[in-house]
Amino acid sequence: MMYDWHGFGGWGMGFGFVFMLLFWGLVILGIAALIRWLMTQSSQGKRPRDKTPLEIVQERYARGEIDREEYERMKRDLET
Repeated sequence: MMYDWHGFGGWGMGFGFVFMLLFWGLVILGIAALIRWLMTQSSQGKRPRDKTPLEIVQERYARGEIDREEYERMKRDLET
């Protein structure tokens, strides 16, 4: 009667093993979620600054999306 599992019919050790796996799985998932959250928090602080409208117009001119006349007109509009 030393190994009587009190009605589990020998499944007591199996359930304990399953619960141990679940526990450690949740611990590992929690640590991974914490690391991921910390990484996103630190990357938001290093976000590059937003471009000014004049920088955007200059980039469009450099890529050839707008011609020189349109660039000069937009530049004058933005500087005033």
